Amino acid sequence: MDFELPKHLVDLLAELDAFIDSTIKPIENRDDNIRFFDHRREWARTDFDNGGLPRPEWEALLGVARAEADKAGYLRYGWPKEFGGQGGTNLDMAVIREHLAARGLGLHNDLQTEHSIVGNNPFVVMLKEFATPDQFARDFDKLMKGQLRTGFGLTEPNHGSDATWMETRAVRQERDNRPGWLINGEKMWTTGAHHATHIMTFARTHGKDGDADGITCFLVPTDSPGYKVEEYLWTFNMPTDHPRVSFNNVWVPEDSYWGEIGNGLAIGQSFVHQNRIRQAASSLGAAVFCIDESVRYARHRKPFGKALATNQGIQWPLIELHTQCEMLRLLIRKTAWEIDRMDHRQVERTISDRVSMCNYWANRLCCEAADRAMQVHGGMGYSRHKPFEHIYRHHRRYRITEGSEEIQMRKVGAYLFGYAGPRRGMFDR
Repeated sequence: MDFELPKHLVDLLAELDAFIDSTIKPIENRDDNIRFFDHRREWARTDFDNGGLPRPEWEALLGVARAEADKAGYLRYGWPKEFGGQGGTNLDMAVIREHLAARGLGLHNDLQTEHSIVGNNPFVVMLKEFATPDQFARDFDKLMKGQLRTGFGLTEPNHGSDATWMETRAVRQERDNRPGWLINGEKMWTTGAHHATHIMTFARTHGKDGDADGITCFLVPTDSPGYKVEEYLWTFNMPTDHPRVSFNNVWVPEDSYWGEIGNGLAIGQSFVHQNRIRQAASSLGAAVFCIDESVRYARHRKPFGKALATNQGIQWPLIELHTQCEMLRLLIRKTAWEIDRMDHRQVERTISDRVSMCNYWANRLCCEAADRAMQVHGGMGYSRHKPFEHIYRHHRRYRITEGSEEIQMRKVGAYLFGYAGPRRGMFDR
């Protein structure tokens, strides 16, 4: 068993560090752009008079960094080669995302916005895996040119983890002799809707509440009559791009969906498996940053004439966090490596529990590491002049979104006790 990272990946990490130092950091530090990352960050990023949305100059800065990364050949590293990427594996992406997050806050990798110089775009892989040939021909060029920008509409005001009970409905309706679908319902936390051209809208097309089958993923244009952003929901970490949206008799043509009629939840599962393992790696990297900064501070801070680090009360909590990081890293990389060796749909049937283990534990660990960093740094750690409160407030979100840690533990339990997964039926005998 070889735990050494492949040479191409080690070389890439060194390239990324050099690119950040030579290209990204100078952009971050010019024209007072540092205001988006220092103690002014929340105010600088947020247009509080416009629904709490991101300020245009903040999003424009992220666009500049992405353009530079794309020009250098890094932004699309994880995309399939036929889409102009380099076919970076899930293992590659996990290692890269941990590495970038461990560098701390910066224009190279902003966790709050999912921005990175190595892009994480699961929609590209979803198009490849689930689109029919006709859908691929219709949407591929638009997606590549940025003309198709999607929001993800699964969660609803009354339904989150219980997605199979969603109330949004789509029924067949013909208009002007054209077959189509009439959609009614509401969605919550539809991230990025202020820029989206389409909302990936999951709606029940047949079956009964609680059935996994019968849910379809529609691509609903955001300029459709009857579509409305009702409100932007202000969150623990601002700005917000998470609205509640409504669909009031929204009509779309027959072919306005991805994948197959009635099999939309497979697309949702594909999305969360990709995102959960990569998010786990990012949370691990942020935890490592908090621990390393705390160790550095404890070695140099000298209350009562001696280094803070000489106190076991300081050492032991950081030792426990450090130990957990080392163990978690192995599980994340092993799980990502396994995902790379199986069909997309097989992940749900065989190792979905390990994806959940990685994600719920990494997000909890990051929050614990940020909290400990605040404690070690004292008053300054609690202030916004250090990044720990920002890291805590952001990563606290991931203990709820894309599957709360309770739901992910439920998945682990189902596999462990044989209610699902490879051990299903084992104890029935």
